[in-house]
Amino acid sequence: MATDPPAPSDGDLDDILEYCNNLRQAPVPADDALPEGFTGTIGHFPVYFPEEIAHSVGLLPVGLLGGGNKLELKHADAHMGSFVCSICRSTTEMGLNGALGNLSGFVTHPICDAAKHLAGIWARNFPEQLAQILYLPQNVNTPGAVRYVAAEYQRLRAEMEKKAGRSSDDESLRASIRAYNRNRRLLRELYAIRRDEPWKLSATESYLLLRARTRLPCEQHNLLLEQAIAGIRARRRPPLDKPRVVFVGGFCEQPPLEMLEAIDDNCYVVDDDLLVGLRWITADVPETGDPVWALAESFVERSDASPVQHDERKTKEGYLMDMIRRSRADAAIVTAAKFCEPGLDEQVAWSKHLDEVGVQYLVLEFEEKMSSFEQMAMQLETFAESLLFATA
Repeated sequence: MATDPPAPSDGDLDDILEYCNNLRQAPVPADDALPEGFTGTIGHFPVYFPEEIAHSVGLLPVGLLGGGNKLELKHADAHMGSFVCSICRSTTEMGLNGALGNLSGFVTHPICDAAKHLAGIWARNFPEQLAQILYLPQNVNTPGAVRYVAAEYQRLRAEMEKKAGRSSDDESLRASIRAYNRNRRLLRELYAIRRDEPWKLSATESYLLLRARTRLPCEQHNLLLEQAIAGIRARRRPPLDKPRVVFVGGFCEQPPLEMLEAIDDNCYVVDDDLLVGLRWITADVPETGDPVWALAESFVERSDASPVQHDERKTKEGYLMDMIRRSRADAAIVTAAKFCEPGLDEQVAWSKHLDEVGVQYLVLEFEEKMSSFEQMAMQLETFAESLLFATA
């Protein structure tokens, strides 16, 4: 039976990164193996989930990010078409093969038709688990957006309290907000290192450190990040002659680790949208007043951009150009998961705009079950060389 990997005890950066890598495929903990203070687990689907609410009722938030390229699909294809994206199919497979049997519940979002219908599949096949859709507004530019989000958070809070058998008062929710505010500050620091000294931290390493939060309590992840950041800052690595690029297209289904490693071999990735839901709130959530309202207001007013949300303040082209400017990138790697309609729509808009403004870019398509990367590696090497020659 699979168990959680042992946590690193001495703060060594290599040990921390290996631990985070092993956590990617760690099982959902059973109720008798949960960290202290938690009575169950709540799985959530990308792109954004208010983890503070689950945390405050004693449910450990667990990010469900598909099964990677090692999972064989045996059951999921009987429940959905082969044209559905990999993350929805492999998440369903893990439910049906028992890998997610320890979950107390699963929350998905109407970010696309496939993700929306996962809640129905879950409720029908796993009636003992809480199955919910979190209806976040796709258009936040309406006067009632904050009020609507707050009401939806309260509804979900009540459902999770019922499942956990434990109520969440406002003070416990504020305590959770404080823990997650600390996490947000640490993640901003991690990404600042990527932007300012990218030779000290690769995109692959940064991704592993970020993804560890999908299996750890926030407080434990905070300690891990503090140790890791100290180790990263102490690294003595010389800068290499690599172009600076931003990576976009990893907002939902996650690219294989081998793809990120191939990009790292040729470029410095100075910003990205990988697991953007874990970094969705871009500033501290207020820790006083009504905590649910504070979370709802932050979702609308202190949030990042995503292909699955319309915000006229953050246009498709605008937020990509902001990423490029902020990170002082030379070019963009514009990706999309296979069969991802929101991602492919965004890819077209991005490519058209980058052509118009004269920013170099490379278009790549991926799916989590990819196992061959030789051709992609050649494309990346050619792209990086063309960028270096252009600036020589």
